Amino acid sequence: MHPDTGKPDPRRWRALAVTLTAGFMSLLDVSIVNVALPSIQRGLGASASGVQWVVSGYALTFGLVLVSGGRLGDALGRRRMFLFALSAFVLTSALAGAAVNESMLVSARLSQGVAAGLLTPQNSGLIQELFRGAERGRAFGAFGTTVSLSTAVGPVLGGAIIALFGAENGWRWVFFVNVPIGVLAFVLALRLLPAAPRRSGPLRSQLDVVGVVLLGAAVLGLLFPLVRWGQGGFDAVSALWWMPLAAVAFAVAFVVWERRLVRRDGSPLLDVRLFTETPGFATGAAIGTVYFAGFAGIWLVFALFFQQGLGYTPLESGLVVTPFALGAAVSATVAGRLVARLGRLLTLAGLCLVAVGLAAVAVISPLTPPSTTGFAVALPLLVAGLGGGMVISPNTTLTLECVPTRMAGVAGGALQTGQRIGTAIGVAVLASVFHAGVGSVGGYPEGLRWAMASAVALVVMALVLAVVDARRRPRRAPPQSRRVSTRTPFE
Repeated sequence: MHPDTGKPDPRRWRALAVTLTAGFMSLLDVSIVNVALPSIQRGLGASASGVQWVVSGYALTFGLVLVSGGRLGDALGRRRMFLFALSAFVLTSALAGAAVNESMLVSARLSQGVAAGLLTPQNSGLIQELFRGAERGRAFGAFGTTVSLSTAVGPVLGGAIIALFGAENGWRWVFFVNVPIGVLAFVLALRLLPAAPRRSGPLRSQLDVVGVVLLGAAVLGLLFPLVRWGQGGFDAVSALWWMPLAAVAFAVAFVVWERRLVRRDGSPLLDVRLFTETPGFATGAAIGTVYFAGFAGIWLVFALFFQQGLGYTPLESGLVVTPFALGAAVSATVAGRLVARLGRLLTLAGLCLVAVGLAAVAVISPLTPPSTTGFAVALPLLVAGLGGGMVISPNTTLTLECVPTRMAGVAGGALQTGQRIGTAIGVAVLASVFHAGVGSVGGYPEGLRWAMASAVALVVMALVLAVVDARRRPRRAPPQSRRVSTRTPFE
């Protein structure tokens, strides 16, 4: 909405296209680097643990700053934070591509993850700010398409870049490709993104430094062991048993501190009443976390199965999972248009399709010869993708629909932090289950079957949560007679 007239900003759809392009880059870098790891090892002579940190370090720092990035966007203005974070992302991408040794590359990736974590919450915040009613659902549909495509297209694009530029230095262009796209997005964002209203009061009074430290420690205590588990299995986390306990202690201290700030009319980092007094927010965040645990981990399993188990090239492995991406892109766009009318029913249908599609992969792939496995799983992956597009964008819309605009950034950051935690859990669990299955008599086919069964179990858990939320929600009125509320009981 225009800050002066209260009318829809005529540039809103062009502005959304720019911000989603930048968001696509930041999310793409979670998965695109996986296929470049052998190239990095050859080009830099990097160690196995070092290249693992190229992937895991990005995911770790990404998740650490999401809520803080959302709060900074709420306080400083989303345009200002978007431009700052995008600049940092372009710079760190260039540094990663120009790295001369392992240490420089890992440091650049950690910094790149911080920039991505500051950038990503501005997308959901700007959607809340610029769109209302049914338009907001369509905007979140585009956002859901971006999330689905960035996750699934990463292996294909990474494999294509390595094939084009060669195994020795192709990995550098995985990072360099962000630079021209990011520069163009920055120039367009300067023109299209609305300026923030003038801030009332000093910035220091709106920033909760203690809350940032407490929440950061809690998220680090949970994410770091999960990242290490994903790298080396249970042996890698045996000495870190105390970190989840410390995370719980920091989380409790964070909630106590935030409630204290609210009672004193302060500016909390994350008003915990979002979870207790905002209709649908807590359940929607839980659905997103559990779904991402089942959804995000399958890409690593597919890469291991097709490349190590069946001998596919990185590009061939990426092409196999393309039907999922195509299905998700189509259904996310359609679901964004229907969410105002159908509500949580879309999520229920989508989760069912994902579960059916992944279960079919588990049944079919061990029964087909390696030369035809990629073709055999195309239809089940398409079905799962159609379902996946019906989960992410409607769930985001429904979870945030009652959040006040002034808290849109931090709420989006909290929602996406849950998704990052779910992703870390899913990667660790599904990779461990896959390796356990590979070590059994059945080998790689059995490993894939076990991993897919675990993914289906997680998706079913998300389905149960969605059923609970659907039963709690009032019956949705027709779109023309229903106005999406942006107020909450504590506003």
